[in-house]
Amino acid sequence: MKLLIINGPNLNLLGIREKSVYGDMSYADICEFIQTESKKLNVEIQIVQSNIEGEIINFLHDAIGKFQGVIINPGAYTHYSYAIHDAIKAISIPTVEVHLSNIHAREEFRSKSVTAAACLGQISGFGHYGYIMGIMALLKNNK
Repeated sequence: MKLLIINGPNLNLLGIREKSVYGDMSYADICEFIQTESKKLNVEIQIVQSNIEGEIINFLHDAIGKFQGVIINPGAYTHYSYAIHDAIKAISIPTVEVHLSNIHAREEFRSKSVTAAACLGQISGFGHYGYIMGIMALLKNNK
């Protein structure tokens, strides 16, 4: 199985920003962790990141015919990007939304996701392990 992992705005600053919320692992460390764990599950992954909404949409469009699943952490776009919601729906590739923090235990605006409805499900609050949970969910869905 080949999966695409898309990370949205500000995730490139992990390990630097709000460590009390997101932990102290750097973005590179989290990517390395995901790569290592995915190999144990016999899953090939590609990880991309952008702070730009249109680039995230392009990543989704480009996934057609190349990937059997997508894991997306849309960052703040979670709360208002109907364009990303529509792109997830348009590509018809099983997608799981992942958040490092528990978005439902934070500011009220963070508890609303407009992108989750286009996904198989949402995983939040489990830190970097949430990505592995997303991989496992896609593996289960693919059977």
